[in-house]
Amino acid sequence: MTATTTDTYDQVGIREDLSDTIWDTSPEEVPFSSNCSHESVDNTYFEWQTDSLAAVSDATSVEGADAVFAPAAPTVRIGNRAEIIDKTAVISGTLEATDRAGRAKEMAYQVVKRAKEIKRDFEHHIVGLNQEQVAGSDTVARKTASYTTWMGATDFGTPGDAGANRGTGGAAPVGGDGTAPATDGTQRALTEDMLGNVIDAIYIEGGDPNIIMANTFNKRAISQFSGNASDTQLPRTGKKVINAVTVYESDYGVMSVVPNRFLRARDVLVYDSSFWAIGDLRGMKNSPIAKTGDSEKRQVLMEAGLICKNSNSSGIISDLTTA
Repeated sequence: MTATTTDTYDQVGIREDLSDTIWDTSPEEVPFSSNCSHESVDNTYFEWQTDSLAAVSDATSVEGADAVFAPAAPTVRIGNRAEIIDKTAVISGTLEATDRAGRAKEMAYQVVKRAKEIKRDFEHHIVGLNQEQVAGSDTVARKTASYTTWMGATDFGTPGDAGANRGTGGAAPVGGDGTAPATDGTQRALTEDMLGNVIDAIYIEGGDPNIIMANTFNKRAISQFSGNASDTQLPRTGKKVINAVTVYESDYGVMSVVPNRFLRARDVLVYDSSFWAIGDLRGMKNSPIAKTGDSEKRQVLMEAGLICKNSNSSGIISDLTTA
């Protein structure tokens, strides 16, 4: 190139080339919440009842005998708390007046982002934490009880079975009604026997689980299960290698195997999604905040809690290795 050639390095006034698309790889999926139904609740503490049939009996009646009466067992009344999660956005009047690439209205763009962040936070709270319910006060925020705190001893298989119970030495897990966190124990590698033990325990209690949920490391471990050594796969074509399990068929039915980035990595959930719900006191709301100057203010907020309709429907494999 000669000194007389005009090139881009010498030119003034070339317009910028800025894509009108904003690329964001942040995960948005909330698998546990998405598989829950939603129910309206009318108080920060909401309750429901559980019941069960009497244990099977060997007894029979003598011909002609008088009827023997016994008091009926009462239902069990349990509840959970609705917690508040909120995010705010403040946009100056000048910024909203500018011409921005990738979004027409800056406030609308920021509000959508905040709503997605709240959904992720709530998913983390209910399956990513070992969190008991907290009533709250003027200075303490309310908290909803997470999945782990609803798991009673029957959901972990036979006490003492290293593949099914939480904790060490066969200790039954603390909790079962959302009022206390589970007690973490010694971590160990996930095996198919552990999964089978928990599925057995749920079936014995009358449950019919349809979802197995795991974080990344233990989802890969499930994909390596040998099963009954007669796996059914699609025919391999070309150079494709199939090494994933998305459906698990146990002795009692078929379950979807679902990965969840926000699930506590040391836990694998085995549950019937029809027995879990989100109690909405206030659904996702986008409210303007009073102006105090040359800016627009918004608050995005939800108030909700987790409902475990009957913990015998579900189980957990806990204290798993994560690397």
